[in-house]
Amino acid sequence: MSWIDTHIHLDAPEFDADRGEVVARARAAGVGMLVLPAVLVKHFDTVRTLAHQHGLAYAWGIHPLYVGQSADEDLDRMAQALREHADDPRLVAVGEIGLDLFVPGLDVARQERFYAAQLKLARDAGLPVIVHVRRSADLLLKHLRRIEVPGGIVHAFNGSDAQAAQFVDRGFRLGFGGAMTFERARQIRHLAASVPDHVPVLETDAPDIPPHWLYRTADTRAQGEASGRNEAAELPRIARTLAELRGWTLEHTARRTADNARAALPRLSALAA
Repeated sequence: MSWIDTHIHLDAPEFDADRGEVVARARAAGVGMLVLPAVLVKHFDTVRTLAHQHGLAYAWGIHPLYVGQSADEDLDRMAQALREHADDPRLVAVGEIGLDLFVPGLDVARQERFYAAQLKLARDAGLPVIVHVRRSADLLLKHLRRIEVPGGIVHAFNGSDAQAAQFVDRGFRLGFGGAMTFERARQIRHLAASVPDHVPVLETDAPDIPPHWLYRTADTRAQGEASGRNEAAELPRIARTLAELRGWTLEHTARRTADNARAALPRLSALAA
């Protein structure tokens, strides 16, 4: 079995001490391909270098939580970078982009402007997008109806059935990861069990969104217990939850989700996994 982790922030500082070992552990666990989305323009070179160094894939975008740290000129820099590296087979998407209406105090209008601009860059580059959504599905869809892109992945989706169907109708797959392993995540688990077979892809969002066996409460962290860092090697165990929810074998889950990932991000098909 060969798995694809469609979303891992390998450039995060949490991996500074053992980044190479993280990739090695993932491969030993059967995770043959990792997709590394950037969150800031200043991270573009880093994720590209990591992808080429380790035989992985990457995406370039400005994350909605970081638009406040980004200059308007960064959109021009992003456009230039996409043009310069248009033929790089490891550049598989524009992302992580989107909207976040959960975190208080963010400039929503600025988020929307950056999101719309990056959708246009993806459209012009002919690339799919990796979309961040938190309490923002309807607004994301509003822009997608106006600016058509070649599909992609809605990362960590936790919206309604109707919203899921609208993304699927626009050619998107939905990403499922560690949150799916929590029994209390009823809507996520319902979606994981019920969306059409061609829709689910797997992701870790490592080092974030740990599965239940790595999760530490605020109290346990306050008592000095180390926070459970997520990593790509956890993906096959996370996948068992998807298999159980859908009544699939683990082998079928690996094959189906990998096929879905390649359909969402077509350049993955040319990369070894």
